[in-house]
Amino acid sequence: MKLLPRLAATTAAFALVATGCSSNDTSKSPASGSLKGESVQVSAVWSGEEQARFQKVLDAFAAKTGATVTFSSTGNDIATVLGSKISGGQPPDVAILPQPGLLADLARKGSLQPVDADTRANVEKNYAPIWKTLGTAGDGKLYGVWVKAANKSLIWYQAEKFSQAGVRPPKTWEEFTAALGTLSDAGTPPLAVGGGDGWVLTDWFENVYLRVAGAEKYDKLARHEIPFTDPTVVETLTLLGQLWGAPNTIPGGPASALQTKFEQSVTQVFGPSPKASVVFEGDFVATNIQKETGAKVGTTAKFFDFPAVKGSQPAVVGGGDVAVALKNSKGAHALLRWLATPEAAEVWARQGGFLSPDKSLSSSVYPDETSRKLGEAIIAAGNDFRFDMSDLAPSAFGGTPGSGEWKILQDFLANPADVRGTATKLEAAAAAAYK
Repeated sequence: MKLLPRLAATTAAFALVATGCSSNDTSKSPASGSLKGESVQVSAVWSGEEQARFQKVLDAFAAKTGATVTFSSTGNDIATVLGSKISGGQPPDVAILPQPGLLADLARKGSLQPVDADTRANVEKNYAPIWKTLGTAGDGKLYGVWVKAANKSLIWYQAEKFSQAGVRPPKTWEEFTAALGTLSDAGTPPLAVGGGDGWVLTDWFENVYLRVAGAEKYDKLARHEIPFTDPTVVETLTLLGQLWGAPNTIPGGPASALQTKFEQSVTQVFGPSPKASVVFEGDFVATNIQKETGAKVGTTAKFFDFPAVKGSQPAVVGGGDVAVALKNSKGAHALLRWLATPEAAEVWARQGGFLSPDKSLSSSVYPDETSRKLGEAIIAAGNDFRFDMSDLAPSAFGGTPGSGEWKILQDFLANPADVRGTATKLEAAAAAAYK
């Protein structure tokens, strides 16, 4: 959940991220050779290419400090895996969590170690205050260092299709729906929706809701301080229902969208036999496009900001991954301290497929223009970042396939006219989960 400036960064925002991160960096970093003989175990959900890129970050830490660092992937069910390790008395030194809600749960159970003074100083120096807030649990203690960020407020499109239809990237919801209508009239249903993955639909809901209700109400709904039957929720569902239910908008209609996984929706737009011309999702779409289609990001595949609703300010919903210490070990604290420096962020940023929330990192280290723009947008958003609401919710409501919000919004996609019934179902599920 994240709010604010556009991807075309202002001069001031660019200056903020363009200051070098090596010679001018005064972050508190572990001393060379300071961890010889120490072992550090690290766990995260990452596998494959993402794991390989993070491994280079760990390798750089090991080379600097002399520590022996081992990584294990938990798979997507990280809460269960870590819970078992904690119960068995063998947690890793450090875990990288994909949800602030999981950080809060582990802190509440006494399973996390607060960061040390040097790490706190790095966080306060290198991050906007919102990231410190997101790494702080209900007891007021700072536990987390945000390693990775995501911008989930982007709409990707086939540049050629837009050009052929005479459509320009829209800035408002009205312009967006009008553009989809023009594209539809040109002969192809324009909007690919990966409704087979419930999280895609929660991202749709959150982006529209943030623009309908504003940041303050977004925060309240995320904490379930207002019900999902609130008029702002009904208005959000109404807009989504009108969009998803519009004739000739989604290839094959909502029923087909429910059989379409996220990766397939990207291929529907940018693959060799496109069925649509627009797909909504975060910055990670660039990786999917490059790996799975023949389109070129920045030329044939472009993006624009999620459109404003009723004159709303530019807004961004985002995500990220936060490092926490599960052991009060020298190695755990040293790794968190290092991960809170631009020195660590640069190792991954240069490889691509990564955006850092570290404002001291120079955007010049990103390997291409698209990554630089996306990275600058993360920093430009600053303290107006709003984290993905479903990641803030109890997992029973906001993060479980086939149940809770995921399933309710999938049912809504199947029947986009059922606005009030959907709001009632969401509230019932939230009330049960937030007890």
